[in-house]
Amino acid sequence: MVHRDDLVPESAPPPSAAQPRGGAGRIAIISAGVGAGHDGAAAGLAERLAEHGYLVDRHDFLDLLPTGAGRLLCGTYHRMLTWMPDGYQRLYAATDRAARPGAVWRALFRAAEQRTLRALAPDTRAVVSTYPGASQVLGALRRRGKLTVPAFTYLTDFSVHALWVAPGIDAHLAVHPVPAAQAHVQGAAAATVVGPLTDARFTPATAGQRTAARERFALPADAPLALLVAGSWGVGPVRRAATEIRETGVAVPVVVCGRNQALAEELRGDGIAHTFGWVDDMAGLMHACDVLVQNAGGLTSLEAFAAGLPVASYRCIPGHGQTNAAALDEAGLAAWIREPADLGPVLAELLHGPRGRAQRAVGLDLHRLAPGPVTAIAARTGPHPAPDAQPEVRRFAGRRRITLTAVTVAATACLGVAAPLAYAYNETPARFTAVAHYLDGDGR
Repeated sequence: MVHRDDLVPESAPPPSAAQPRGGAGRIAIISAGVGAGHDGAAAGLAERLAEHGYLVDRHDFLDLLPTGAGRLLCGTYHRMLTWMPDGYQRLYAATDRAARPGAVWRALFRAAEQRTLRALAPDTRAVVSTYPGASQVLGALRRRGKLTVPAFTYLTDFSVHALWVAPGIDAHLAVHPVPAAQAHVQGAAAATVVGPLTDARFTPATAGQRTAARERFALPADAPLALLVAGSWGVGPVRRAATEIRETGVAVPVVVCGRNQALAEELRGDGIAHTFGWVDDMAGLMHACDVLVQNAGGLTSLEAFAAGLPVASYRCIPGHGQTNAAALDEAGLAAWIREPADLGPVLAELLHGPRGRAQRAVGLDLHRLAPGPVTAIAARTGPHPAPDAQPEVRRFAGRRRITLTAVTVAATACLGVAAPLAYAYNETPARFTAVAHYLDGDGR
């Protein structure tokens, strides 16, 4: 499912920007501007590939859908997380149970195929997806022989939703053995542990860096600080979590609201003094803080591990937020706090006890011991460039193009209108479940 956890450094290269060196060949990366997490992983991967001499082209999957469909899909996801989280949970669970994407999803993915082929340069040697929808498209193209170079999925989550696993993908690259095992059980090809991708600025802070960072962000000099994050959209029960952290007396909450300025204003009205909107220097803010509290389990958690912060999952958003919390807890990387009464004791353990020291060590090892994704990609990238895909694209007749566009608009409208209305205007959960089953292909 689409989702996002975190903030991307402002300096990250924009989609379609090619890196200056290309002795090793050209790699295309397809992410999605849904929040910022998928793009964050793509930016990190592009940087690593460029360091190894590859040219890198970046594409946004939302731009590869028919006009307007990508924006509608992204907006619908945002609205469901914000206004009807229970509905999103049901939709996430229903699609995760399916053996294959439902009819609506298949129509949406099929409509992106010709644009995907057209976007790839003739000398592309491999394609990497950091977004499940793009993986479904690439896998289908590989199965039918229309994409003749290796296709990879880089799993950005610690839990693996069924849409991440696409037949036809050559290898699924995971940040940890837990998601690799989940992908393997679901039939993913070549599930390989390669480790996370984070900016080099995320390192454990020295005493001097900690002092300087607290001064720069106008934070208390000596109090324990709990950094509370809610992604670039600032979704979830953030106000409640911030108030509860403050009421424990164990740590002072420092809240990042992303682009949700309304949330930032509400928190300041609640008396949460250290509230920020979009933060460019997240590495510096982590240097200033002592523990991370998150609700979605994505890129910010990986950055916190690299920065040597213990991590807690608390009041997680539905869907991937909760499944990621379970997977991180299983891996011993983040404590999943399920009850408000446990918040204070767990934070105290993470700040001052052996639990926090153990988590710091495991988190740092995750970054230090993994081989990285470039090695896995290079091992499967063939010596010959991809054939020119343009003739294949031009064989799509105009009538077929119009038909695909119409199907996609209808499919996306179903996601954007039918599902929210079903939840908003029908009090019986079974009625929404029926809509979710239809989207999943069970109601045909």
